[in-house]
Amino acid sequence: MSSDSLPLNGEKRVTVSDIPGPDELVVSSDPDLYIDRDFSWLYFNDRVMEEALDESNPLLERVRFLSIFASNLDEYYMVRIPTVNRTILEDSISPGSESHVYQEMQKIYAELPVMLGQMENCWINILMPELEKQNIRVLEYSELEEFQIEYVNKYFKKNIFPQLTPLAYDSSHPFPYIANQSVNLAVILSDTAYGKVFVRIKIPSNIKRLIQVPSKEDLKSGKVEDNMAAGKSGKFNFVWADDVIIANLDMVFPGQVIQEAHAFRITRDGDLGLDDDGDFNLMKSIEKKSGAKYFGNPLRMEINNGMSDYVLKILMENLKLRSTQVETLASPVGLSSISELCDVSRADLKYEPFTPNKKEYLKPSKKSSIFSKIKKKDVLVYRPYDSFESVIDFVQAASIDPDVVAIKITLYRVDKKSRIIQHLKEAADNGKQVAVLIELKARFDEENNVAKAKELEHSNIHVVYGVPNLKTHAKVCMVLRKEDDEIIPYVHMSTGNYNATTSRIYTDFEYFTADPDIGQDAVDLFNSLTGYSRKLNYRKLLVAPSAMRDELVSKIRREVKNHKAHGNGHILFKLNSLVDPECISELYKASIEGVQIDLQIRGISCVRPQIPGYSDNIHVTSIVGRFLEHTRVYYFHNNGDEELYLGSADLMQRNLDRRIEILFPVNADYLRKIKDVILEKHLHDNVKLRIGLPDGSFKKVARPEGEEPLDSQIWMTENQDKWD
Repeated sequence: MSSDSLPLNGEKRVTVSDIPGPDELVVSSDPDLYIDRDFSWLYFNDRVMEEALDESNPLLERVRFLSIFASNLDEYYMVRIPTVNRTILEDSISPGSESHVYQEMQKIYAELPVMLGQMENCWINILMPELEKQNIRVLEYSELEEFQIEYVNKYFKKNIFPQLTPLAYDSSHPFPYIANQSVNLAVILSDTAYGKVFVRIKIPSNIKRLIQVPSKEDLKSGKVEDNMAAGKSGKFNFVWADDVIIANLDMVFPGQVIQEAHAFRITRDGDLGLDDDGDFNLMKSIEKKSGAKYFGNPLRMEINNGMSDYVLKILMENLKLRSTQVETLASPVGLSSISELCDVSRADLKYEPFTPNKKEYLKPSKKSSIFSKIKKKDVLVYRPYDSFESVIDFVQAASIDPDVVAIKITLYRVDKKSRIIQHLKEAADNGKQVAVLIELKARFDEENNVAKAKELEHSNIHVVYGVPNLKTHAKVCMVLRKEDDEIIPYVHMSTGNYNATTSRIYTDFEYFTADPDIGQDAVDLFNSLTGYSRKLNYRKLLVAPSAMRDELVSKIRREVKNHKAHGNGHILFKLNSLVDPECISELYKASIEGVQIDLQIRGISCVRPQIPGYSDNIHVTSIVGRFLEHTRVYYFHNNGDEELYLGSADLMQRNLDRRIEILFPVNADYLRKIKDVILEKHLHDNVKLRIGLPDGSFKKVARPEGEEPLDSQIWMTENQDKWD
């Protein structure tokens, strides 16, 4: 996406001359001061595309980035498009309206086909030829040799054919339900009795989209691989499952004439629109709306070239789609499936592996338990460079320790084979009181979380299904241990989920502490989550929605006051997203007063940096690399009495107003290591760093001649001891 492709207001791009001077600035209400969040998201996905195009990245990692780009577009359609459409509806805006929201929506719809074109070009004209040079080929069915056709047809008969369920559409059969993001075939049969017949076949989700086929050398050697390993030939050949099924439809419809068959895929509204009317009703609502009976409105349909007008009309009429919602692609529908290629056993085409650092200090011994060690000093873990095993050990130790009386934890997204859940069940079996708040409204994980909630309930664990009208996004685990006739809270807090899978690819901070104030705050927090406590003021934690925004605004204003007195104001935030207008307004005001503000935002950023007179002291950067930057860090210089908070919250209205979130302070030792080691490397990255511009776009950092390359994420993999 070029920097000129997205005008942000009306028909022209905002420039410095459009922005009022500081004297006339009404920061909180002037829309020109805020980059549209949806455009900012498009710019973020543009940075993902840069990684797919970057030849310095290993080839299969570039394939992975393109898969992420495609998956991000799916999520954008499911989440953001419905939100903007509803905004237009709520404002009673007609198609001819000239409102700002409607104009922005028109530009988004104009930009999305551009991004789809970039995606197709990257796959067809760049990555596929590069893969072929490495003996990794994705073939058309028509390109297969006879022995390969025989092989895949046998594979179809054995593994796919038994699972297929053709569903006819005619006067006696209603149009079948098309599941969100499922790949389907629209088949037209010429039946001697009924004439033209439309049949839908859903491609089973449990089969791979890319079927591995052997080379001739492999067949001769008797070694045929179907596990992403190369045979004797060293070649990897694949064919799309869609094509294999189409080629074998005569087996599905014996005696019928198949006139045409085409793959298609729809994307539905991903917002369940739940009524938060209590735990029981909330679970019933989740089960009903996330299961097969949930019909989110179709938002787009992907098809391939060659689909006849006859078939297209049937699909559009029954799915209630307009022509503008149909995307005709040269690439296969659902291109995110190319991520399957990343399992190919070619280490030379992937990132170099590294071993996460296991915190030796936390390992239990005969002399001291994990709890005595945490009581002695706080412990910082930085995933994925440090191992997720530390928190698993923490919960496991609590499950068997005879002095532990209770474990309380919030679960937002957990892995399907969660060892933490297993240890919680063991704790309940061992007589511990176990309370789990499992957030049923975690978008796209609703069904998994319902299953986990039931599993926990069956183990006699106290389960709370979220808080009415709020989403619990805080990540905290508290262990209560009886010591010397008193109960001592041990607390684990994190910027990321209790999820072993994402812990390997997301960067997150974890913090173990026995700080009495934080412990009492955790007790109060869980009382508010599981009961009807209405605690508003906490000792050390910043908690949303009760006080987090007010506390952060107060700290920004304190920085302004200190800067006026001492000239050393500095604010540094590292976040996923920066959207909240009130917080951005305060940052603008701080910039006007001369406070240095460094904002490293991985995804959406609505602030306009580097506008002389009001944001020239605001510097925005972003890193998209091997790992997903997921940490949230809030640093305030505070005239030398520095503060640094970590936590679950981004600066978005949803986090500050409609979610239960926490930010927690770290001690002085870890403050120095996070600020002067970790964040310093991120801010001075000269390989993956991108610099934010006033219009919301980003440019690559220019590395001075002779300066050594610094990829901050690679540096972290090689220097795990620097924050121990």
